[in-house]
Amino acid sequence: QAELGVNEHHQNEVVSYMRFARFKRGMCLKTVDSCFQDLKDSRLVEETFTVDEVIDMLDGLQSVVHSEVESELINTTYTNVLLLRQLFSQAEKWYLKLQTDVSDLENRELLDQVAEFEKSDYTSSNKKSTADPIKPKLAPLNEGGSELLNKTVAHLQEENEKLKTRLRTIETQATAALDEKSKLEKSLRDLQMIQGDQKNNANQDITELENKVAALKSQFEKTLNDTTANQKFLEEDLVATKHDLLKVQDQLSTAEKELEKKFQQTAAYRNMKEILTKKNEQIKDLRRRLSK
Repeated sequence: QAELGVNEHHQNEVVSYMRFARFKRGMCLKTVDSCFQDLKDSRLVEETFTVDEVIDMLDGLQSVVHSEVESELINTTYTNVLLLRQLFSQAEKWYLKLQTDVSDLENRELLDQVAEFEKSDYTSSNKKSTADPIKPKLAPLNEGGSELLNKTVAHLQEENEKLKTRLRTIETQATAALDEKSKLEKSLRDLQMIQGDQKNNANQDITELENKVAALKSQFEKTLNDTTANQKFLEEDLVATKHDLLKVQDQLSTAEKELEKKFQQTAAYRNMKEILTKKNEQIKDLRRRLSK
């Protein structure tokens, strides 16, 4: 059996349409034959006719045959439009845009291939003793594909929830970093207050104050290193999260805007290192002042 270069299901659909077209073509030919037979039965009752009578009969036959063929051609065109409408409707459910190449409709090689395919199908169908099976119908538009689409949407929504959870975790870590920064600022203020209260006992308290400053500086540097490492981790995590968001931005554009807005809110973290560095310079300046 000749092949058309499509899968088995689509080939069965083509066979179904070709049988329908073959039936309509046969009906049209029968109608044309009946027009000639009617002329024979109604007009050809005498043995001789004049030229005018023959011309009149042929003109009448031409008019009837022309009307029948034109009506059948118009009906075939409308039928093909309805068939294309069914296919396009199914494609639009998947947001597809189908294209047709009208020039292929006059490709003699392809037309011969279709003719051979119809001939082989007609031959094989005549060999069957049973009646033609029920013609398969187009699959309902609200089944099959929509189920897969719903699963895809559910999967994207699940990924979106995971990203939101990661964002909440990052926000918690950022809040903890801000709390640590507040504690460091409070410690610096307390140190300044201690310096003001102990000016009268400078000789005795300077040593103790220097020890406290050194311990505070050591703790401050350790906290700064931890905060820097935590900030680097947060930045890397933010980059990874942003990459994940880019994967689903076409399907969940509204979710992307919300996530992008939250990421923009973390820009304050990048200023933390500069603030901590300034505080470290203040401690160094304080130590120089205490040394003087």
